[in-house]
Amino acid sequence: MESGLEEVLQDGNLYRQVNSLIVAHLRDNNLNQAASAVASATMTPLNVEAPTNKLLELVAKGLAVEKNETVGGVPSSALYDLGASVPVAYGAIPARAAAIDFSAVQDTKGSSKTFPKHETRHLSEHKNVARCARFSPDGRYIATGSSDTSIKLFEVTKIKQMMLPDSREGPVRPVIRTFYDHIQPINDLDFHPQSTILISGAKDHTIKFFDFSKMTAKRAFRVIQDTHNVRSVSFHPSGDFLLAGTDHPIPHLYDINSFQCYLSSNVPEIGVSGAINQVRYSATGGMYATASKDGAIRLWDGINANCVRSIVGAHGTTEATSAIFTKDERFILSCGKDSSVKLWEVGSGRLVKQYFGATHTQLRCQAVFNDTEEFVLSIDEQNNEIVTWDALTAEKVARWPSNHVGAPRWLEHSPIEAAFVSCGTDRSIRYWKETV
Repeated sequence: MESGLEEVLQDGNLYRQVNSLIVAHLRDNNLNQAASAVASATMTPLNVEAPTNKLLELVAKGLAVEKNETVGGVPSSALYDLGASVPVAYGAIPARAAAIDFSAVQDTKGSSKTFPKHETRHLSEHKNVARCARFSPDGRYIATGSSDTSIKLFEVTKIKQMMLPDSREGPVRPVIRTFYDHIQPINDLDFHPQSTILISGAKDHTIKFFDFSKMTAKRAFRVIQDTHNVRSVSFHPSGDFLLAGTDHPIPHLYDINSFQCYLSSNVPEIGVSGAINQVRYSATGGMYATASKDGAIRLWDGINANCVRSIVGAHGTTEATSAIFTKDERFILSCGKDSSVKLWEVGSGRLVKQYFGATHTQLRCQAVFNDTEEFVLSIDEQNNEIVTWDALTAEKVARWPSNHVGAPRWLEHSPIEAAFVSCGTDRSIRYWKETV
């Protein structure tokens, strides 16, 4: 077996393919000097053709396979020095539908899909405004953060059980953990992609790590002390790095093992109002996006942390409040306080679609896709409604009362099924799921 592998590795075709992918990756990410040097050294054509992000995709798949094989024989604590005991099933994400190709279909009125009816249930309340929520990558858990500085962790199976009309097991409590360790309001949350670790970013300038596999844990077991208000957090898909969007205009990139912070050395001119409202990695980690208070959406290289594109004035002179990638990393969905939701092409920075009809001018709300990317959801503050558009036609297909007292300030959709959660200024958390 080993000799067969050696023969494959010595095969010149494999080397040529690898060299081609490296050159194409460097060139497509505007690292032209490096691309020319590698092309010259390996005698690879500089204009070699390769699918966009193919190298990143292959590396991500290889790392995932290697990690899964290693986990089979080595405790997870040897892989991640995070102190967590990881259930085998955690992080296993079901297969999803293929990504929507937004560039292939023109806007056609009358061809919009119908958004399925949903039922909703009040889950719990914080003692102050519920500010943010996040699903775990496998859709099994939901975390919510509040101005009261607490974090609640919900188990989705318990939520579904609670919503059954004839539950015979008595009252079901979907909150399985509550964490208390911040001293100021919580702005954002994220789950580690493999380990049972939840992180939170808060106004107290900290990022805190919570191990939710431990029943009695109430406090963080690790803390990153930042220099600014931490407004947004996002784990790299490998779980080895995390991004913090803060009042500082440049994203802070942290190695989660050493806690060393890295800043981009190639930063465009950003004014004093460039604080970051949201930062999110793409699916492979090859890029990340920031939505800033100066109204700009910025794209950053996930490897060298350089800013590769600035969409200045993406939401006019108002704040850009959210920016997320589509699954195929070709587009970004953004939301702003100009009451618009927009879809941008990553490669060109071109505006592809606009979704109108929901007023949001005050709250730091976000726009999200549903799990299949067929629909876009956001909040109408003025009418206290949740608004849904057909993602392809940009036509409004649903407007529902939020059932919150006052407009909700956050929506987060499940990554695996037709369900989402809303957080309210009325302190409450509501779960929404498709009616069967």
